[in-house]
This record gives sequence, C-alpha cells and structure tokens, in this order.
Amino acid sequence: MTKMRAGRALAKVLASWDIDHIYGITADSINNTVDGLYQERDAIKYIQVRHEEVGALAASADAKLTGKIGVSFGSAGPGATHLFNGLYDAKMDHAPVLAIVGQSSTDVMNTNFFQEMNQDPMFIDVAVFHKQVVSAEQIPYVIDEAIRAAYTHKGPAVVIIPDNLSGTEIDYKPFKTAKIYRNQVAIKISDAAIDESVELLKAAKHPVLWIGKGAAGQRDLVMELSEKYQLPVVSTVPGTGIMPTNHPNFMGSMGRLGTKPAFEVAQGADLILFIGANFPFARFWPEGVKVLQVNNKAEDLGKQHDADLTILANTKDFLEAILARQIEMPTSLWLKAAQLDKENWNNWLHGLAQDDRQGLRAESVIEAIKAHSKDDTVFGLDVGNNTEWAVRQIPMDKQQKLTLSGWFATMGYGLPAGLAGKLSYPDRQVYSISGDGGYSMVMQDLLTEVKYQLPVINVVLENKSLGFIQHEKLVANQAPYGIDLVGADWAHIAQDMGAIGLTATDLPSLKTAFETIESLEANGNTKPIVLDAKIRNVDPVDTGFMPLDPHQFDQETIENFRKTYELGDQPALSSLLDNLK
Repeated sequence: MTKMRAGRALAKVLASWDIDHIYGITADSINNTVDGLYQERDAIKYIQVRHEEVGALAASADAKLTGKIGVSFGSAGPGATHLFNGLYDAKMDHAPVLAIVGQSSTDVMNTNFFQEMNQDPMFIDVAVFHKQVVSAEQIPYVIDEAIRAAYTHKGPAVVIIPDNLSGTEIDYKPFKTAKIYRNQVAIKISDAAIDESVELLKAAKHPVLWIGKGAAGQRDLVMELSEKYQLPVVSTVPGTGIMPTNHPNFMGSMGRLGTKPAFEVAQGADLILFIGANFPFARFWPEGVKVLQVNNKAEDLGKQHDADLTILANTKDFLEAILARQIEMPTSLWLKAAQLDKENWNNWLHGLAQDDRQGLRAESVIEAIKAHSKDDTVFGLDVGNNTEWAVRQIPMDKQQKLTLSGWFATMGYGLPAGLAGKLSYPDRQVYSISGDGGYSMVMQDLLTEVKYQLPVINVVLENKSLGFIQHEKLVANQAPYGIDLVGADWAHIAQDMGAIGLTATDLPSLKTAFETIESLEANGNTKPIVLDAKIRNVDPVDTGFMPLDPHQFDQETIENFRKTYELGDQPALSSLLDNLK
C-alpha cells in the first residue's frame, strides 16, 4: 500500500480505466479532488470548461463517439445542477458517463451552510448509480464501482464527495479486478426463429431493413443482408453511418429529420426487419405492416410497435445466423424503384445547393462541408433544422464518426461534441454544425477550444430563427411568436475570443471560406475556426409526412406540397415502381 490523499487515489483509479481527460470547473467544495488530478496530470488532462453543462455534454459525446466512459465534475450546489443537461443526454442515449460532484465538508454538513444541498436525491432519476461517500477510504472503491455500473447499465453514474474527505490521507492499493468495458451476454438463437425469419423475408413483396445503434460495428453484415435479400435500408438518425450513406440501398432516415426515399419505403413496406433499435416513431408505421424485431434487450421488444416475430439476440449473432443460410433473393423491382427514388432525391438536394439567387441555402453549406471533409472526419451535430440539413448530406461512408443528442435532443450539443471529438481524436478533422440558437447557448466554450488549441471547425447556420419550432407553428397555424432571434457577427466575436472567424453569405464567399479552411489545415493551424454562414430562413421539407403518392392523394394536394417545398418533379416511389413493371 501507498499513502496518499484520497483525491489522488481517485485520479489513479480513473487512469487505471484508461480515462485520459476530464471536464469541469474547480471550486471550494471540490478543490481537493482537483488537486488530486493535478498530481496525476501526466496521466489525465483536466479540461477547464466555462460551463459545467458543456463539460457534461462533452463527456456524453466522448462516450458516444468512443464507447469509453466520459467524465466530468462539478462543485456543490450550482456546479452540480449545471451537470444535469449532459447527464440526461447520456441517460437517454445510453452513454456511460461518470459525474464527480463536490459537497460541503462533513463538519458543516447538516448545518445549513453556504451552498450546502442534499444532493443525492437530485440524481435519483438521471443516474444508474448514485452514492455519497462517507469516508476517505471509500473514495477509490466507490469511484471504481461507479465506473463499472456506468459501463454495465450504459448510463450516468454519480459520486458525491465531501471536499475534506478527498483531502484526507489514506492507504491506497490498486485494484486487481479486471476492467470490463462491455457487458455483452451471449444469447442463443433457435434455428426455428431463423427459419421463420427467412420465410417472412421470402414471402414479403416490399421488405425493408430498419437498423439502429444496436447494429453499430456490423457494417459489412448489414450490407451483405441488404444485398442478398434485396432490402432497402432505413436507419434511425443516431444509426446514420452504420450502412454507408452512399450505398444505393441506403435510403436514409424516416421522420422529420429524414428523406423522401426513407419515408416512401416505410409507407410502402409490407414487412420491416427491425434490428437493434428502439425507434420512437415506429408507432407511425402504416397499419398492417408485419414487423420482425431483433433486439438484445427484452424490454425493448414490442415497446414502440407490436411485433409479429420477436427474437432476443445480439445483432451480430442474428445477422451471422441468417446469412449462414446462403439465400439470395431474385432481383427486386421494389429495391430498384427505391434506388431510383434515392438518386432523384440526392440530385434534388444537389440542385438546391447550387442556388443562391435569394440568399445562401443551408444545403450549399452542408454540401461544401461534404466536399471538404476527410474519410475519417468527426461530426458533432446540434439540434434543430441544422440536424435535419446535416444528416441528409454529410458523408458517412468510410471511417467518419457522428454524434448528436438523439433522444434527449438538447440544443447546445454541437460545440461540446466538437470539443470532445477533437480531444478524443486529435489527429482527425472535426466539425461541429449548429444553428445560431444552439450555438449561442454554449458559445462561451469556444474559449475552451482556444485555450487547449483545438482546431475544431465550428459551422454556425444563422437564420435568425428557432427554425425547427417555426415549422411546428406553421403546421399548427400559429403565429410565429417567440421564435425570432437577434443575429450577430459570429465570425467577429470568434476573432475577439482568439479563434479564426470566417463569414459566408453566398456561394462565392462560401467557396472562399472553405479554401481558407483548407489552407489553414494544410499549414498546421491550431486555432478553432468559426464559419458564420448567413443562410436563408427556409423551412426545410418535413419528411415525416409527404403526400406525393397519386394512389393515395389527389393532384391538388400533391402539387401544393411540391410547391411549398420546391420539390420539383421528383416522382413518387409508387410511380417509379409502376413504371418498372
């Protein structure tokens, strides 16, 4: 055993779990813990954020990008409460995160001292594990236990530490128990279940493969299944990139953030093979569709849509088992029509990106990002119309990574995600993509990127509106009240904060901005970049409902919808299918 302060022992436990950076803001109720981090600074880098919310969101993004636990801390009282947004994001997206929370010293606890709060009950709903230590000797043990719980339950763990305890000297001995990072249990799949799955797929005329994050890491198997069984593929938005986005069989996502081809194959499907997902909008699938659901969590089976056949299994095991049958389906006109639908959609997006006659379009900015991104770029997306535009166009076909606030959908996620992406992948190009609403919530932490020389490319799509909410008000026939935003010169502000600021207002200035970014990258730039893209406030097409099928809607309805969203003459999927028969 070695004598040391408990705060240093805490840092050693973190390092033993391969944690190399931690976010937070120091304060009097957590100073001894931070001093322990200082003593182990060669192993763990302390990232001083400007708001604990940013630290917690960045920790959640770390976990989602890498699969490794993200860690942040906050002081007693306000520091603790500031962590909640990031912790709820981690909870909703099943990301392993550790939050270390300061507390008043034990000698003043229960005396109504300054900033003293009964903090443990605050974390009951959000945390998979929450404990307050009562002795210095407990600190390394409880931290180790919390990390194991976060990995096991895929969520946030919280440890509350009275400051005087972390400053107390203890005998510390490293733990020998093996570090378990993944809690994957083998689940046997019966031959009968695979037989029934194959028969359902063979009998279907319009089958669709629907994948979620549970299929992460199984790109080759997903592609093989799609190709052999002639299946158009739809993914949840967080599952973007599991199937290469440029694969002709990949239709995108269904819903408000989705695509026309994904919506139309969903509406035309007679069977959905639903793998590794808990898609909340499955409840809006068409009536009468058969569902074959595969999930390794029994509680998620049938949660969002009643299933005709359920298989409790890990995605990889199921895919390997069904592909082992060596079945190849004949060429499908259904798949061919879907591929044509996707091609038309992509051509339409490209056409929008070339048009700046009435001002710069968001599609132009995202297409420029696509053109200048690398094969391993990391994308951190904010929440709002910016998410909608980004997931429709950014390339996720090689080794790129994407993170967003999928289920909790909190604005302000983009910049912390970019910060986390650059820390976790320092040798990769990193973009954050935000609207002006989300960016302004967290822009103070551009200073964090400046301080630690993190050359993240922060793209701000400024339309001076809460555009996602604007659409909801339009649909509800409500006045556009409370959605307008005051604009700002985000590029100039960035320069004043020590970053590099660029502005784009049309296609020529957009081209110049990206040429500048390329030059900066080539010359080893270490400063963050803010691209202030002044875009038209255009309501992007809502692909959650698209009345385009002439078999279901009258011509006036179809034409009005086309005109509203400038859809041009893209045929409906049903028309494409009719023409192929």
